[in-house]
Amino acid sequence: MKKFFTLALLLFITFSFVAPEADAQRWTKRRQYGSVGVNIGAMNYFGDLVPEPDFTSFRFKATRPSVGITYTYRYTPRISARAGFNWGRITGDDALAASPNEGENRGRYGRNLSFRNDIKEITVVGIVDLFENRSSFQRRPDFVPYAFLGVGVIHHNPKAYYESGSVGSGANDISTGWYALQPLGTEGQYAEGGDYPEPYKRVQVVVPFGLGVRYKIDRYWDLSLEVGWRKTFTDYLDDVSTTYASKANILNGGGENPTAAAILSDRSVEVFPGQAMPDPSGTPYNIVRGYGREGNQRGDTSDDDWYITTGISLNYILAPRVRSPKFR
Repeated sequence: MKKFFTLALLLFITFSFVAPEADAQRWTKRRQYGSVGVNIGAMNYFGDLVPEPDFTSFRFKATRPSVGITYTYRYTPRISARAGFNWGRITGDDALAASPNEGENRGRYGRNLSFRNDIKEITVVGIVDLFENRSSFQRRPDFVPYAFLGVGVIHHNPKAYYESGSVGSGANDISTGWYALQPLGTEGQYAEGGDYPEPYKRVQVVVPFGLGVRYKIDRYWDLSLEVGWRKTFTDYLDDVSTTYASKANILNGGGENPTAAAILSDRSVEVFPGQAMPDPSGTPYNIVRGYGREGNQRGDTSDDDWYITTGISLNYILAPRVRSPKFR
């Protein structure tokens, strides 16, 4: 993953050096212009709940929509800056991404965790065009590949769906519905006792980068196709990262809903009800060997989660105002 990110950064720097400083010096402010755009597309996530524990692995059926708005300003013949707001959804499900018939994935199938997460994203990126335009916006090239790199902030809120009466729920059940997972502390973040991780933040910094192509429709309109990656600094887009916490400690903790946290932290009994056994920590919930007990592996801490955006944007160019010279 780090090699992939480093390669993307080097490619962007290479693109940047293609635009020499002399271009900027020959570029007049009269030729600078802005544009506004709307985009629709799709989001996919890479993390613990994908078919394979690998960055390139994702379920096509887990693709979810995204929409956004942008404002772009062209500063030089090749370089622009863009600010944007995007909303999109990512999702993952062990029961759909893994199979009990796959030896190496059977454990992930039995884990039976799932989530959806609505991402609200604000980004600022620099864009470098492969082909320059030294003239006015009307004479811009018809087809332009480009690369971009920047920084952003996201708000995310992973949730899981639970149906009341699920197998193994125990005497203390919860109602049917969607549950926000961060306030629950499903890996013991709010548990009483134990060496558990701190609660993760729902506001995170991301590094957006990617490639695109822009097509000139007419004098004022452009159409773009873009693929962008988001390097995050959290392993909790899916609420899965470390190990199982003791259900007894979770129930004695100070989370928003300790009962919901205990149930949603371990859902393996729903898949393997015939292998259910009493929870050795003394709670009313059953567990399956290899899952649910404190210290058993729940996620993979070796890499942070990522997500990718793919979309089409329609951009309208705001013609610059050309002031006539004043005569005295």
